[in-house]
Amino acid sequence: MAYFKYKNQSCYYEEIGEGRPLLFLHGNTASSKMFSLIVDKYSSDYKVILLDFLGHGKSDRLDKFPIDFWYDQGEQVIEFLRQKKYKDVYIIGSSGGALAAINAALEAPDLVDKLITDSFEGEVPLKAYTENIVKERELSKNDENARGFYEYMNGDDWESIVDKDTEVTLEHEKKIGKFFHKPLNELKAEILMTGSREDDILSLNNKDFFENTYKDLIKKIGHGEYYIFEKGGHPAMFSNYEKFIKISKEFFYNNKVNIK
Repeated sequence: MAYFKYKNQSCYYEEIGEGRPLLFLHGNTASSKMFSLIVDKYSSDYKVILLDFLGHGKSDRLDKFPIDFWYDQGEQVIEFLRQKKYKDVYIIGSSGGALAAINAALEAPDLVDKLITDSFEGEVPLKAYTENIVKERELSKNDENARGFYEYMNGDDWESIVDKDTEVTLEHEKKIGKFFHKPLNELKAEILMTGSREDDILSLNNKDFFENTYKDLIKKIGHGEYYIFEKGGHPAMFSNYEKFIKISKEFFYNNKVNIK
């Protein structure tokens, strides 16, 4: 198993295939295992890189997650890319991983060429999500399928990871309240944003949430594309994985999405 050091702690990563580096970034309470079913769809064209953020998967554990959680994860990405001497990489980030991807691209524009950011909240935490997170997380810990997911992603200490994530989500909203340090118009990387109208976490009360949010973000950035799936739960890249793979490869090839 391969590791890199970030602030004297060990972060797990794995590389599969050859070609331009394509980094996959997992979401909250998950690990790089969430991408295991689609890796082979990309590894024939790219050097696929799977990374476990600190506190998750096979990486070192933390007593407490840093309050600027998704910014710190972006810094982990930057440190990895610099240690490996990678530049102009492609990144696919899902949910919280999308926030980390944008932070990495904003803070180190020379390292990131193209981004696909799937099923994420936008610039600030979504109140409809955070105000129910304690209740929803407690329910999930007693749901057999959710428990199975958490344990598969992180192992026997999954409950501690879920609790720390819930805590940092609430603390971040209260004390920081925004995901990015730099203005979005400084984003140089090409970007595609994806989401589903049936997202059971972020679009639950507003089927147009992603379309409205992404349009606003693209206006602020000054460039970008978005694609909204009509069906499928959270995250869209897995509930629509066959179409997502086609769309992502088309975007990486020509910066546009013409698939309907």
